[in-house]
Amino acid sequence: MKRILTGDTPTGKLHLGHFVGTLENRVKLQSEYEVFIILADTHALTTLSETPEKIKEYTKEVLLDNLSVGLDPKKITFFKESEIAEIYELASIFSMYVSHNRALRNPTIKDEISSKGLGDQFSLGFINYPILQAADILCVKAELVPVGKDQEAHLEQTREIARTFNKISNSEIFPDPKALIGRVGKLPGTDGNPKMGKSLNNTIYLSDSTLEVEEKVMGMYTDPKRIHANDPGTVEGNPVFIYLDAFGSDSHRKQINKFKQQYEKGEVGDVEVKKYLTKILNEFLEPIRKRRLDFKDSELDLILKEGAQKTRIIAAETLSELKSLFS
Repeated sequence: MKRILTGDTPTGKLHLGHFVGTLENRVKLQSEYEVFIILADTHALTTLSETPEKIKEYTKEVLLDNLSVGLDPKKITFFKESEIAEIYELASIFSMYVSHNRALRNPTIKDEISSKGLGDQFSLGFINYPILQAADILCVKAELVPVGKDQEAHLEQTREIARTFNKISNSEIFPDPKALIGRVGKLPGTDGNPKMGKSLNNTIYLSDSTLEVEEKVMGMYTDPKRIHANDPGTVEGNPVFIYLDAFGSDSHRKQINKFKQQYEKGEVGDVEVKKYLTKILNEFLEPIRKRRLDFKDSELDLILKEGAQKTRIIAAETLSELKSLFS
């Protein structure tokens, strides 16, 4: 079977944006590929605001989020980045072939420096993030990487590194990994911000209660030009309707389309549409909440232990193959 590697940086619990961006594809493909999911706890250190204790806590939460959406630990190999020493040696070798200017040109890195107002106050590890990510992917020679749209630039850098070493070795030592983008390229935050994130306080988490979902949906940004319920409103780009389209099933489609027509004519209020979205989201999240309760801490520890053992063997073989080029 061909291999997939994807994963999450444990800086907080996973949200609806993660589901449509990558989790949904993980569930669909888990029987068709050999799937590795990395919990990138070393990557989490680049945030600087997270302590090792919080990262450890979030690692368990993120693992639970993955399992709760329907990923089968008998089919999936889960592992923590920090437990695979070979990844760091691979990243060190890779970094020798990536110029400093190229690392800084990564558009995702540039956007984060700007959006977070970092100026020149960022760590070397922050700049090396895509190189370490390349080592994550190539240590198991993954051929497909389900990612959110904002990770495409990182994956392009992985491909560049793979091609560099294929050229050096005059062989296909590494695959040319392809990105698999989710059906919803990017889900906006509940505040209308194009970016959804814990630090922005604009997320709906997979683990949110029915009440938390209701409160967040009722407070969602809609059409700022619409003052009264009978004012014609804009559907396109409206977060409430983006969420309805993303999470509504075929059985909801007729009502969603009706709401769109009414909204544009000023025949339905925001509150009514939001109540319907609340219903849809809680229907979607309820089985996820229930599955979350099925796993004990001891089971999570065993899943990660077995995953690390399997991944370490494969990564060691990859590293040995790479190092043979220089010996």
